[in-house]
Order: sequence, then structure tokens, then C-alpha cells
Amino acid sequence: MPQGPEQRRELGAFLRSRRERVAPDEVGLPRTGRRRTPGLRREELALLAGISATWYTYLEQGRDIRASEQVLDSLARTLLLDEGEREHLRRLAGRAHTVQSAHEAPARLPSEVAAVPRLLQPQPAYIIDGTYDVLSHNRAAEELFPHLAEAPGTPPNLARWTFLDPAARDVVVDWEAEARGLLARLRTLSGRHPDDPRYRALIDELKAGSEEVRAWWPRYDVQVRHGGRKRLRSPGPGVTEYAYTAFHLAEQPDHTLVIYVADDASDGNGTP
Repeated sequence: MPQGPEQRRELGAFLRSRRERVAPDEVGLPRTGRRRTPGLRREELALLAGISATWYTYLEQGRDIRASEQVLDSLARTLLLDEGEREHLRRLAGRAHTVQSAHEAPARLPSEVAAVPRLLQPQPAYIIDGTYDVLSHNRAAEELFPHLAEAPGTPPNLARWTFLDPAARDVVVDWEAEARGLLARLRTLSGRHPDDPRYRALIDELKAGSEEVRAWWPRYDVQVRHGGRKRLRSPGPGVTEYAYTAFHLAEQPDHTLVIYVADDASDGNGTP
């Protein structure tokens, strides 16, 4: 997949952010007194990865050069990247398949798929796409996430609700950790669609309205969608811990069905 200028800039910024997080002693280098900047120097990273320092500098500067699979693997090992970060690196470097082209319209949900969350009532359930637009949801989800479906003229959007609706900070008990994770997943998904204007528009909107997004986005955290546990506050039972599971749709892997199940061991106050 060919790289565009924006994707090369993203690649350089991602590499720099990860280089600054690796302490010299983590990769076998001695500490040599105070450093003006955190992490590894470019020359150190290039030496450890077995590549030219000048060539690596060009890569980090976003110049029009193409890294081989071998070089990317070497950089990933040296930077101690996890599996999700490795995949993100490969996509930014043009070594992975993008899901859809820049001008391809987002796929509509077939009616039988859109009906699934309603069939799962009373368990809260919804289907989201890669930009966190809520394509289908049931009444239990609407009750669990107040105001989510109230924006007129646009699809409900879970990222917009999380960062821009004050209700989210009341409902999501561990708001900062959950919001950071959502933003990291949005970063990963936007890397799969580097030319899709919907991602840029959403990210710009979140930056304009949220100081947390403005502070966290430059950190280049990445994360794949997965299941887990989440503590949510609702008007009736108070704080409830939910287990949630994410299922990717076969024909549209960026479309995800999410189902919440309340922890039977919870006493209604968040205590197992």
C-alpha cells in the first residue's frame, strides 16, 4: 500500500513517541548522566536496530522513503512494541492492507444485522463502526448511556459522548482509564484508514472540545478492540460492574457488536 504525506508524518511521530519512552537500560545501554530529552537518542536506536542513523532520521522526519519488513521488525524489537503497536507501525509504513479506500462510503448495516441488539434486550448491546458511530442499539444501551442517542441529524457516537457529554463522567466510574483506552483504539482504527476524512473530522472535533484529547492524542497510544470489564453508574442500582464482549462482523471487521452483562456477584454498589 503506497504512503501519503500524512501517513509518513504519522509514522515519524509514532516512532519518535515510542523512542522517547524507552529508557537506555531497558535495551542494555548504560545510563550516562542527565539527558536533555527522555528515552533513546536517534543514533542509539539506529545502532541497536542495525540501520543507518541518517536513514532513520529521514524516516522519523516523514521523508518519502519506504522501510522494509526486516527494518520494521528490527525497529519493533528495539522499541519493545507490543503486538498492537507492531501492527500499527506496519500500517503506517504501508506494509499492511487498509480496510477501505479514501472515497468508499461506509457500509450500511443489513436489516437482519441491525436487529441483533434488539434481540439481545434486556442486555445492553450496540453495533459501532470504526469511527465509533453507533449504527444500531437497543433500549437497554440507551438507558445505560444517557443522551447517547439524542443528537439530532447525526448518528450517535460513543467517542463524542465519552469526551464531550458531561454525563459520561458521571456514568463511567473509571472515566480517565476508559477514555484513554477508547482514544488509543480510535488511533489504531484511524491508522487503518489514513485517507478517510471521517476520522480526521471526528478527531478534530474531539480535540476542539476536550482538553484531555488535546493532551493524550500526541502520545500515540494504540490498542485493539477487545472485551473487558467496566464499572458504570446508573440511576437505579448505583454502581454496577459489567463484563462486556466485542464481536467483529465477518463482512465488516471494523464493525463491532458489543454486549454488556451485569456481574451477578455485584451488590449494586460496585463491590464484587
